[in-house]
Formats: sequence, structure tokens, C-alpha cells
Amino acid sequence: MGIFSENIVNQRFREVFEALEKNNFIKGKSDIAKQLGTYNHVVNSILKGDRNITVEQLHKLFEIYNVDANYLFGFANQMFKKAMDTAIPVRSLDERQFGGRQNITLVPNRAMAGYALEHSDNSYLADLPKFSIPHLDGNLIAFEITGDSMYPTITNGDIVVCEPLERGDPLRDNNVYVVVTDVVVAKRVQQLKDGGQIRLISDNGSVYKPYEVDLQDIRQVLRVKCRLTTYAIS
Repeated sequence: MGIFSENIVNQRFREVFEALEKNNFIKGKSDIAKQLGTYNHVVNSILKGDRNITVEQLHKLFEIYNVDANYLFGFANQMFKKAMDTAIPVRSLDERQFGGRQNITLVPNRAMAGYALEHSDNSYLADLPKFSIPHLDGNLIAFEITGDSMYPTITNGDIVVCEPLERGDPLRDNNVYVVVTDVVVAKRVQQLKDGGQIRLISDNGSVYKPYEVDLQDIRQVLRVKCRLTTYAIS
């Protein structure tokens, strides 16, 4: 197997693929590749552990095949939200714990620009994918991170799960937040003495320099509660 074979998400994807194929919901790699918006050789590489499945592909897997997100991330043992041979919902681990409420809204990379403009629009948020994680309560927002500005704390492709703060809530210097202006960024925050700005700091400081933003330009601040990563522990 390839270098990504120990990744729990890739392992679970292989199990989902085998279950779908066994129950005749797909006809091989080319069939599921078409549904996931990719190519046969890409699916083959994921199954062999030569590459990671992307967040976009996971989203389509959840939506098209009713795969439980918690199962893919290793937090539940129930593979599908619905029984494969009927339309009757199956009660999974997260449904038992949270009463079926998926309380985390996922903002994939393709939706970042829209989120910056419409983060307070409930109808916009309702159209985004949802999932839940045991012991993470409340209405939370998860963001797919691209780039290496926060490396090694947050790596390209990671998902950070965040708690939205109310305007005026205190910030803790040097903690990681998602800050929404006309863009969405994950940075460490430092409050400046003049009180009118905050400094945003990248952990990859040799490449990305700190910069300041005016408080009046900030539309939302979210505290990072946890990180979901596709990189296996070495």
C-alpha cells in the first residue's frame, strides 16, 4: 500500500467502496469516479493509498451515497445514514448522542468567498453540508483550509471546527482564530494597544509576514476548537 494507506479517512473510504460495490450500488471505480467528479485512476490511487481523498470528493460521497461523515472520520461505526436496501433511517452513534442533529456546518474551499459575504444569512448556511462529532456541542462552523501559511499547526486540506464569537467577546493573544473580512483566514491573533486593530500572524513566519486589520473591517471571528486532518500520525 502507498504512504497514505494508514490514513483513517482513506481506510474508511476503501470500506465504503467495497460495501457499495458488494451491494451493486456502483459498478467499479469508473462509476464512483464519475459521481465524485474525478477520474478512474484517481479513485484507484486513493484505494491503493497513493493519495488522499479530497474534501470536495468527501462531500459528494456524503450527499450521493448517504455515507455518515462521522464514520469516514473514525468517530462512528455506522457506515450509512440510511439502510442500503431501504429508505428507513438507521440510528448511528452520532444520532443516538445528538438526537440526529448535525450541528457543524462545513464551508468547503469553493464556498469561502460566499461565506465572507453571507455568513449571517441562514438560508445560505442551510445549503451547506452538515456533520457532527461526538462531544462537540453547539452550532459550529468548519472550514477547509488551503495553503501553508499556518504550517505545521494547520496543513493544506485540514478542516478546522470553530465556535462563532459575538462582537466584543474577548480574544486570547496568540491563540488561533478564523477571521472573516472580505476573505476568510485562519491566523494567530494579537491585540494591539491602540484597540483599533488586531495583528494576524502565520505560523509559517519565514514565508508569511504578520499584518494588521482594522476591527471595523472584521465581519466575524471564530475560535478554533479542533482540527481534522487527513495526515496519518507518523
